[in-house]
Amino acid sequence: MSLTKQIDVEVVVVGGGVMGASAAWSLARRRVSVALIERYEPGHRHGASHGATRNFNPVYAEPHYLELLNRAHTLWRELEDDSGDVLLDEIGFIDRGSRPAAPGNDDDRAGTFDSEELPAAVAQERWPLLRFDDAVRFFPRGGRLYADRTVNALHRQTAAHGGIVRHGLRVTDVTPRADHEVSVSALGAEGEAVSIKARRVIVAAGAWTQKLLGAHLPLPPLVVTQEQPAHFSVRPEFAAAAELLPSFNHRSAAIGGEWWPSGIYGMHTPGEGIKVGWHGVGPVTDPDQRSFTADPDQLEQLREYVRQWVPGADAETAVDISCTYTTTPDSGFVLDRSGPIVVGAGFSGHGFKFAPAVGEVLANLARGRAHAAPHFSLARAGIFR
Repeated sequence: MSLTKQIDVEVVVVGGGVMGASAAWSLARRRVSVALIERYEPGHRHGASHGATRNFNPVYAEPHYLELLNRAHTLWRELEDDSGDVLLDEIGFIDRGSRPAAPGNDDDRAGTFDSEELPAAVAQERWPLLRFDDAVRFFPRGGRLYADRTVNALHRQTAAHGGIVRHGLRVTDVTPRADHEVSVSALGAEGEAVSIKARRVIVAAGAWTQKLLGAHLPLPPLVVTQEQPAHFSVRPEFAAAAELLPSFNHRSAAIGGEWWPSGIYGMHTPGEGIKVGWHGVGPVTDPDQRSFTADPDQLEQLREYVRQWVPGADAETAVDISCTYTTTPDSGFVLDRSGPIVVGAGFSGHGFKFAPAVGEVLANLARGRAHAAPHFSLARAGIFR
């Protein structure tokens, strides 16, 4: 009969993906006692934080997102300094299609992220790997993030600053206590029982949020989908152009007037090709019952997009990737606290770029240093529709 191992910390973080790991790093480097608990082993492919690359897309009109992204930009550089890893390549970002409207001029909204408009002919000459038929907006300080490398750096630096990092522990229960603290129960792969007592818990469990917290919090509907971007090989004659290619998006209304499942995002992933994906239109799934198999119709539509719009890539070489989105009704984030439970959820396929700033917000909520911003509150208007 095995005994239950007890861990006592100020804050326990449930979920070792990029959001939970960012929160743990934010706490640990401020010498807060923290334990980061992750269900799967390092490098797993079950959630939303794995893979080689993500876009650093600064095309936001909402002031609260721009403020968060400006803070994230600073913290990405601090994480690079702390870890010694290159995590954000400012290779630029191409926005294809109209920008969302918002009050104020571009300078008011952009902050760190100024931009220039380029005619289609100029864009075509500069980036021949893509096809252009309209003007684009180019953001020099957008770019590409390295996803797996980031998660590894966050775990490593959390431990380096004195935090506990445990993989292979499946959290089975999160229970608020009468003394305004919280208990977390977990099981290891070999039946190891672990009980964690903390003043606060941060739950950043992605697709598993509803399963863990549904009994304790009035959560909005969180729709989990299995998304399937793919890598496409670069044609040999475009190899040099691929090295200079910024990350990009392509809004659905601007894709040649044809019907497509959604807008497109894409980037060059060194060593793997051009990553291209639809946004948030994969099949609804249970994270514990996923097929990890691409929907054949959407994969063929992705190939067709590449044939028409990415002449520098070979559409027949698609290598699909499987990941999850967890999406709120308004596609906005949830960063809030109820009693001793702090929740970070609903990153809706556009959260990775914000991760260090999201982690800081969650850490501040756990320490009682802040209240939820109205735009990220569990109680905001319309989130329960």
